[in-house]
Amino acid sequence: MGHKTQIMYVELKSGHGGDGPAWITETRFTKSGRGVYFQDKLLLRGNGVRGNFFDEETGEEYWVSGVKKNRQDRHVHGGGPVQIDEKIRAQYEAMVG
Repeated sequence: MGHKTQIMYVELKSGHGGDGPAWITETRFTKSGRGVYFQDKLLLRGNGVRGNFFDEETGEEYWVSGVKKNRQDRHVHGGGPVQIDEKIRAQYEAMVG
C-alpha cells in the first residue's frame, strides 16, 4: 500500500498538448514516490521533465502536479475545462480558498 491520498492536478498530455482532459482528483503515491495511482491507473515517473508520468499499461503521458491556489493549473498556453472530482470538491475548495 502506498502513502496517504493527496489532491492533485492530473492532465492527459498524449495527443493533446496543453489542451487534454484534466482533473482535480484524489491520488495516492507509491511508497517509492516513483508512481502515482490515478483512477484505476498506475502512472510511473518518466525520465523527462519533472512532473511527467506514463501509464504503465498504455504508455500515455500525464502531467501530475499539486493544485495551485490561484486555480491556474493548466499550462499558460493550454486550455479547456478541468473536472473537479465531486468526492473531494469541498476539500479542494477549502485548499484554494
